[in-house]
Amino acid sequence: MGATDFHPLDSLTANEIIAVSASCAAHHAISNASMLRFNTISLFEPPKHVLLSYDAGTLKEVPRKALAILEVPPESGVIEVVLLISNDLKCTIESWVKKADVQAMMTPDDCFDAEALAKADPRVINLLSSLFGITDMTMVVCDPWSIHAPALEGRLIQLFMYLRVGHEMDNAYAHPISIVPIVDLYLKKVIRIDQPHGDNPPKIPMECVNYHSDLCEYPVRTDLKPLNIIQPEGGSWTIKGNLIEWQKWSIRISFNYREGLVIHNVGYKDGDTVRPIMHRGSLVEMAVPYGDPHEPFTRKCAFDVGDYGLGNCTSSLALGCDCLGHIHYFDALLNNTKGEPVHLSKAICMHEEDAGTLWKHVEFRNQHSEVRRSRRLVISFVATVVNYEYAFYWYFYQDGTITYEIKLTGELSTNALSSDETENSLYGTMVAPGVNAQYHQHLFSFKLDMAVDDHLGGRGLQVSQGDIVRTPPGAKNPAGNGFYVKETPLLTESEAQCDGDVSTGRFWKISNPSSIHPITGKPVAWKIHIHDTPLMLATDDSLLAKRGKFATKSIWVTPHSEDENWPAGDYTIQSEGGEGLEKWTGPNRPCGPGTDPIIWLTMAATHIPRVEDFPVMPSETVGFTLKPFCFFGGNPGVDLPAKANKLSCCMSHESKSTEQ
Repeated sequence: MGATDFHPLDSLTANEIIAVSASCAAHHAISNASMLRFNTISLFEPPKHVLLSYDAGTLKEVPRKALAILEVPPESGVIEVVLLISNDLKCTIESWVKKADVQAMMTPDDCFDAEALAKADPRVINLLSSLFGITDMTMVVCDPWSIHAPALEGRLIQLFMYLRVGHEMDNAYAHPISIVPIVDLYLKKVIRIDQPHGDNPPKIPMECVNYHSDLCEYPVRTDLKPLNIIQPEGGSWTIKGNLIEWQKWSIRISFNYREGLVIHNVGYKDGDTVRPIMHRGSLVEMAVPYGDPHEPFTRKCAFDVGDYGLGNCTSSLALGCDCLGHIHYFDALLNNTKGEPVHLSKAICMHEEDAGTLWKHVEFRNQHSEVRRSRRLVISFVATVVNYEYAFYWYFYQDGTITYEIKLTGELSTNALSSDETENSLYGTMVAPGVNAQYHQHLFSFKLDMAVDDHLGGRGLQVSQGDIVRTPPGAKNPAGNGFYVKETPLLTESEAQCDGDVSTGRFWKISNPSSIHPITGKPVAWKIHIHDTPLMLATDDSLLAKRGKFATKSIWVTPHSEDENWPAGDYTIQSEGGEGLEKWTGPNRPCGPGTDPIIWLTMAATHIPRVEDFPVMPSETVGFTLKPFCFFGGNPGVDLPAKANKLSCCMSHESKSTEQ
C-alpha cells in the first residue's frame, strides 16, 4: 500500500513496523555496536491542524510517520526517533534524540524477563527453600511491579511472590510469600531481596480459594437458563476502515501501545449536517497507590498507562463471553522488543445493547402509552495489568448521550500481615485465612479535546463550572424554594483546577460562543458529570502526590499543545514527579476561548476490599457522562420508531402478547 491508501490515523501495518525497526537498527549500527531494544514502534500521530485540514478536504495527503522509542542496554535513558515512511516502505529518519535520566515503559518482554530472572536466582531459590520449604520453582509466580520510590539507579522491577498449590492454575493470590526480590533488567540479575519479616516470616497460607472452572471449590449452578441476543439483520452500523457510523453518530477509532483505544472525530447528524462534538478522547494515565505504610508497600504504586501501556496489556476478546450478540471486532498491531510486529486479534469489540427505556409517557386521561427503548453502541477493550483487569467501554446513545465506563475486576494483589500486625490489618481486609488485601485507589486521568459545533476543532470553546445553589431568602425568594445554576467561567489554568462537589450537583459545561441556540439564545453546549469519589488520599507532601499531581483535582483545563499528552510526564518509570500537568500549569496560562481548551478529568475508585472480592472481584465501575446541553432543537431520540419486540413472550398472561 502507498501512503495515500491510509487515513492519517490508521495504525502502522506489520510491514511498516518491520521497515521502521530495520531503519533504526541500520542507523544505530553505524555508530554503536551495542544491543538495541525496541520499546515502542507506533504511529506518530499528525498534528491537530493537519488532521483538521485533511478532514476538511483542503489537504489531500498527510505524510505517514512513525515514532520509535529505543533502549540501548546497559545505558540508561532512551532514544526517541521519528521516521517518515514513503509509499514504497522506505524510511527516512527525521529526528534521533537521546534522552538521559528517564526509563522507558516496561514491556511485556520486560515483565516475563524479570520473573524468569527472579526464579532463577540462587539466593531467591535458597530463601524459598530454607524459609518456606519450597523446592518446585514451577509453582512460584512473581508479579512484576514498577518501583514507586525516590531516585534509584538501574532499570528496576520489584516482584511480589506467590505460590500455586497442587495445580498450575491454582489461585496463587491465596498463598502470598513474604519476600520481595528486585531485578535490574539491564544487569540481568537480582540486586536485592527484601525480607520484611527477616528470617522469621509467617507461614504461607495453604488453603486453596479458586475461581478457575476446573478448580472452583463451589458446585456450579445448574438452574441458569439461556439468554440469547439475536439480531437477525445484524448490527445497525456501517463501517469503512476505522470509521463507524451508527444511529446518526460518526466515530473514528484508533489504537496504540499506551492509550489503547482512542476515539476521534465524534459527530452527530442533525438534519443534513454532521455537527462536531469531540476531536479526540482517551484515557491517558492511571495511578494505583496502596495505602499500607509498612515497608515494602510504601513503594507499591503503579502508573499503569505510563509504566506498562494499556495497549501493550490488551487481551484478545472472546465471542459470547466478553461481548454478546452481533459483534464486530477490530484487530491491533503492536511490537516486541526485537522490533517485530505482534498481531493482537479481536483487540476491540463493537456491539449494540438494549439500554432500557429511553423515554416514556402515559396520557393518564385515556391511558395511551408511548414508549421507546434505548439502544446504545458499545466500543470496548480489556487490559490485564498483572493482577487487575480493566474493561473500558465507550457508550453512544440515540439521544446524544456519551458515557465512558471502566469496570474493574480481576484479582486482588494480596500479602501476608506485617510483623506488627496480628489477626487483622488497619490498612486492609483479611479475605482468606492469612491473606490480607490492602486498601488502595485507582486514579484515572482522561483527556478530552472537545469540538462542540466547531469545525476548527474546538479553538473557540469556553469551559465553565456549574453549581446548583439556593436563592438567598428575601424578597426575591419569599417562599424559600428558589434555586438556580451559578456558572463560573474557567479562564486561566489556576481557575480551572477544580474539585467535584456533590452538595452543589457540580458539573462542567463546554460551550461554543460562536454557535447560538435558536430557542435559548445562549451558546450551544455539552456538559460533563463525573462520579463523585475521593481523589488521591496520600498527603500533599508525599512522593505519590508529586508523581501523581493530576489525581489531586477532579478537572484541569489547559490550552492545546501538541507536546502536552501525558499528565504524569512522558516517562513515569522511577520518575521523581513535577512533570505533566503540574509543570504545564505553572505559568497559569489562559485557557478560555481562542486557546483551544483541553479538559483533563480525574476519575477515582477507592477500593476497600471485601471477602466477597476474593478469589476474583465482581466488577466495580467508575466513569463520566457527556450530555448535550441545549445543543439540539429537542430530544434527539423522539424520532425512534414505535415498535414492540415481537420475540418477547409473556410467561404470566398467556392470552396477551406484545401486539395487544
